[in-house]
Amino acid sequence: MDKKRKYDPFASIIERAKGSTAKIVLPEGHDPRILEAANWAAENNLCKIILLGDKNLLASKIRRKAQKNITIIDPKSSGKTREMYAYSLFQLRKDKGMTEEKAMEALKDNLTFAMMMLKSEDADGIVAGAVRETADVLRGAFSIIKARPKISKVSSVMLIEVPEGNKIGENGILVFGDCAVNINPTDEELADTAILSAETAKTICNMRPNVALLGFTTKSHEDVDDEQTQKIKRAYKIVRRKDPMLRIDGELQGDAALSPLVAASKCRDSDVEGKANVLIFPDIMSGNIGYKLAQRVANTRAIGPILQGLNKPVNDLSRGTTAEEIIYNIAITVLQSKNTIKGS
Repeated sequence: MDKKRKYDPFASIIERAKGSTAKIVLPEGHDPRILEAANWAAENNLCKIILLGDKNLLASKIRRKAQKNITIIDPKSSGKTREMYAYSLFQLRKDKGMTEEKAMEALKDNLTFAMMMLKSEDADGIVAGAVRETADVLRGAFSIIKARPKISKVSSVMLIEVPEGNKIGENGILVFGDCAVNINPTDEELADTAILSAETAKTICNMRPNVALLGFTTKSHEDVDDEQTQKIKRAYKIVRRKDPMLRIDGELQGDAALSPLVAASKCRDSDVEGKANVLIFPDIMSGNIGYKLAQRVANTRAIGPILQGLNKPVNDLSRGTTAEEIIYNIAITVLQSKNTIKGS
């Protein structure tokens, strides 16, 4: 971690995760960035780390102070454990053409092995994607870990660092969803994204969620002739039905969501009051464009994507990730594991 940075709104995420006994699996154990993050997390008592890879090669890369909090497992030589996972995988996926022989072969893959560790409650979370493609991480998460009950679709958020002195967001952070998973969500999926993003804001960022469903209009007439706007209006009503206590409004333009002065002019009766800390985009295109612009124009950091709505926490990394970003993702996964619904 960068000790020279004076302003770091993400630091509180690390501090709240520290001291956890959660076991977080890092399947890409041989990547230097993963190793650096694992050593730091173990040395600073962030959680218990499970590295997957060749024991002989990895053992020499673990620093002495980190050794008590790191376990190394090689899926290729895990014997009876791999056989047990293979049988469970066969049972889970046999209707999709999985055989016991195919399952045994699949378990040679570190990512699949990690997913089965999590599924079998031998681990509490996974952080992967430094080497593997996002599609690989999501495929394993969706097919093995699966979505929580009553969730229409898994989604994601990005945590956007707000520059020092800027009063928008909360605790120096804005939550953007969904920027990475659902290309064009339905009204039901958009509503679930809003509810899950509010939950993430509360759980990970210690926020009191204040959610804005973003659009290119603000509280337009009910008969407006635009399907995207109508979708946002329907999503708002669904959220109100599912979670009547959540502070949410929509559709809102970005300025009405983030500026009390503009909100007083455009939507003075809004529950959000221009103080949104969770911004929900109508589709992945606007969400991805929005977070990339915020990141570059403000020269600020973005952490994520953070997956939400899974039975157990799995988080994806960019292949351009840094060791510092991996540490934040480990801490986020630890906090998610504390709120996991059992019985996946």
